[in-house]
Amino acid sequence: MSSQNRETKYPGITSPLSLAEPKEFDLQLTEKLVETLKPFNVFESEAELAHRMNVLSKINTLVKQWIKDVCYKKNMPATIAESVGGKVFTFGSYRLGVHTKGADIDTLCVAPRNVDRSDFFTTFYELLKQQKETKDLRAVEEAYVPVIKMEFDGIELDMLFARLALQVVPENQELSTQSILKNLDQKCVRSLNGCRVTDEILRMVPNIDNFRMTLRAIKLWAKKKGIYSNALGFLGGVSWAMLVARVCQLYPNAAPSTLLNKFFLVYTKWDWPNPVLLKQPEEGKLGFPEWDPRINPADRYHLMPIITPAYPQQNSTFNVTLSTRTIMMDELQAGLDTTNAILEGKEEWVKLFEDSNFFQKYKHYIVVIVKSGTEEHHLEWSGLVESKLRILVGNLERNSYIQLAHIKPTSYGKIDSDKDNHITKWFVGLLFNKTNNMNLDLTYDIQSFSDTVYRQAINIKMYEEDMKIEIKHVKRKELDAYLPQSVLKKQNIKTSKKSIETIKLSDSPIVTTTLQTTVDLTNDTPSSVPVDISGTESMEESQRSKPSESESVNSDISVVSMKEEANDPNVNGETKASAIPQTDVLLVPKRPHSPSVHHHGTPPKFPRINDEEEGSSSPMQIEDSMGHKLPISPTGPTTERFSPIAEESGPVQAPANISTEKTVIKSQVELK
Repeated sequence: MSSQNRETKYPGITSPLSLAEPKEFDLQLTEKLVETLKPFNVFESEAELAHRMNVLSKINTLVKQWIKDVCYKKNMPATIAESVGGKVFTFGSYRLGVHTKGADIDTLCVAPRNVDRSDFFTTFYELLKQQKETKDLRAVEEAYVPVIKMEFDGIELDMLFARLALQVVPENQELSTQSILKNLDQKCVRSLNGCRVTDEILRMVPNIDNFRMTLRAIKLWAKKKGIYSNALGFLGGVSWAMLVARVCQLYPNAAPSTLLNKFFLVYTKWDWPNPVLLKQPEEGKLGFPEWDPRINPADRYHLMPIITPAYPQQNSTFNVTLSTRTIMMDELQAGLDTTNAILEGKEEWVKLFEDSNFFQKYKHYIVVIVKSGTEEHHLEWSGLVESKLRILVGNLERNSYIQLAHIKPTSYGKIDSDKDNHITKWFVGLLFNKTNNMNLDLTYDIQSFSDTVYRQAINIKMYEEDMKIEIKHVKRKELDAYLPQSVLKKQNIKTSKKSIETIKLSDSPIVTTTLQTTVDLTNDTPSSVPVDISGTESMEESQRSKPSESESVNSDISVVSMKEEANDPNVNGETKASAIPQTDVLLVPKRPHSPSVHHHGTPPKFPRINDEEEGSSSPMQIEDSMGHKLPISPTGPTTERFSPIAEESGPVQAPANISTEKTVIKSQVELK
């Protein structure tokens, strides 16, 4: 090996696993990959890119003028008002250089210290409203990261705000240093971290062009498979970007065609919940909350931690649930099988980007239908409901009879049979545990979700009487009553003309949950078998041991009035708040009122690597490209910072309903 290679320093917490240069075959496969991606609109034309830059220029000009106006209104001298500056930064997919046609742009408005957040959501909001290019303007000031959303000259924009503790924000202002966070509030830090994380990701990859092409392919694959949504418990854009960046660190010279295959190889073998890290965490002295399982007990129970590389470090995947991780791992394994076949010449790249067969996968579905009276109301109402859907999935997941709750991130609108003009639908596929004589009651699971949504709408003063939710149970053969025929034909579903009847015992129920009078739970195995969930019977075993038709058991059904339950203080130990709209009627299978709660698997393993396999006297190791011995684990060496709390410090209390069984980490990952 040449001395030049030995002296090269590569980014990442470990040395690369391979420094192999791409062969001619790899480059040819990459060219085929690029040609395959083009019809999916993952690349913008020069004209479209120029239009985006023009829009950003207009927004930047508006921001600078607005900051000047605010300074004048606060009686600042003209010399200061004219020089305070201000700037619009970009982050997310646009900043990474992997945005697709029609994608939105994530932006950050950075202002000097004399401009307040309240100014941003009042005077700047009004300024935007006056612009002829502005459409669908809405402010979400109460969000965890407050944002203004809009469409400006045909481009969707999300605008965050951060006020720096500086008198002047020059055009060349840098955001990468930790000192920029001094004396800032939490909301400003969260807003700044979008830019800081994106820039750090770009700094941590060895070859930006290869990173971008690989990430474009992974983003398209994730969207096609229905696993691209941070809000719904899957992975968002920044999480997928960090996963790709880590693979680029491990194979710094590989072509995108090779990186794609290695991506699936690495993460099918990853020992979750060991965290994915792009760099050793920075030691922060500013006191902001950061992901650290040594200090924060809740961090130890994250299922799929992917840690942002900028201080304060955060887990970008805290929304991941047992169900969503299971679904993603199943798709990763399928991706590995497909890319292996492509490398062997048995398949083409288009196979990797086939749509998921979600509407063929399950026998039972929950349909969440959101309605509003006006377009403006519906924009806000559907957005709020979507942000809370993971609560419904969590409720269903905790039901002891439900093995898997799979939400599809794509929403669907009005079809010909719908009477309402402003309507949005989401679908949750359900897989039940095989249990004889089971009684299933989803009343609590669904009502607690609707309570949360309405309570939030009331608290932020969004709620209007025309905002409604309907939640229904349907079988696969009945999906044609809710979906466009084009979607069903695409998934090769044999639809039924039988529609679902809504039993209505009140004049105007706000939430209607309708289930079939007979729910057959003995034949619900998906046609495509996902990964088994820990602690439950595998779907494959369920299929093998499925009872015959004569042994099928139908659940008992009853009509339950939630208004009566709401007034009973003994139901679930509490009385519903009168201010929250109540369900007038639910048609549900029977189950005891108190929901059965079980834990979401074993606690995460901390990133401490035991190099010795149990019963072996020699450590399991591989050699990196530099000739160094490495533990066989992609997490690499870890620092004292992320070691578990010493046993002498005493036991740590785990969150309720979480197993505290001690877990030993082994180095068992083999990478080729």
